[in-house]
Amino acid sequence: MPGRSAIRLLGGGLRYEAYLAWDDHLRSLVVVKLVRPGLVEDERTLAGLASEVEMLARLQHPVLVRSFDAQLTGPRPHVVLEHLEGPRLSTLLRRYGPLPHEQLLPLGVQLCAAAHYVAAEGVVHLDIKPSNIIMGAPARLIDLSVALTIADCGRLRSAVGTDAYMAPEQCRPRDGARVGPAADVWGIGVTLYQAVAGRRPFPKPTTGASEPSRRWPQLVQPPEPLDDGVALAMADPITACLARNPDDRPTPGELLAQLELLLDTLPKPWLSKLKPRRGRR
Repeated sequence: MPGRSAIRLLGGGLRYEAYLAWDDHLRSLVVVKLVRPGLVEDERTLAGLASEVEMLARLQHPVLVRSFDAQLTGPRPHVVLEHLEGPRLSTLLRRYGPLPHEQLLPLGVQLCAAAHYVAAEGVVHLDIKPSNIIMGAPARLIDLSVALTIADCGRLRSAVGTDAYMAPEQCRPRDGARVGPAADVWGIGVTLYQAVAGRRPFPKPTTGASEPSRRWPQLVQPPEPLDDGVALAMADPITACLARNPDDRPTPGELLAQLELLLDTLPKPWLSKLKPRRGRR
């Protein structure tokens, strides 16, 4: 690509691959997400990229990844994303185990702030999970590839998201409850549960299983209780996010308020690092 130099392959999925690259115009490292060569004429893949580009342009929040450029036609359709320094939450949990409360609470507050904003913009992320969170200051939520407007969520007829982190209404949207912002609260709940417990609240899904309850155990099983070592004040709001009925879950704003109260109970040295200082007069 003119003005950009690939440095290394970061990874990819069935439809896309991502490279760390240098952008001459920005004078900065970026991430370039490209359609795989064999899919450059695939309508579904191109429509998915176009939808992601639209969402990136629509949503601007300090916790959400930013985009700088996109090319939806030509030999290699792509989107240019900011390069975020820091490990994924999933990597941290795998290497070092559960987060201390001093990291967990700020993370929860930041995710709730993003979910509250996204819902106010009429959008649902639909894929909040540890591998989509870059642990920086603040944490950053990435990957808007399956995000939908609330109106489009109402027309869903099949599952969308990542099986282990999907709200029950995401798993079987034709069966009853409407998919909406409460699905993102569920994703936050599963993420925070895993971050504080080191495990997910439901058994491992059986990928590709024809029986819905095997593919999505959360349809029929309650979340496993958190360990006694997790303070009740912390466990209660996390568990509330995992109510099977979306109407019984807190809104992102309500959850944010609960977590902010807990944040104020942290030792003052931590609070001084987390809260911005006022300018001198």
